[in-house]
Amino acid sequence: MSKSIKLTFAFGLVAFAAACAQPEPVYVEPEPVSVEPVYTGKYK
Repeated sequence: MSKSIKLTFAFGLVAFAAACAQPEPVYVEPEPVSVEPVYTGKYK
């Protein structure tokens, strides 16, 4: 095989391995902060 074909194949193999090795980032949406209810009670 010619040198350019080997070089192209090697570059493609490295690019494929690099693309498969990257982990998928996981995005977690934060829970909305809610205000606690104020209990007035029965006699207030």
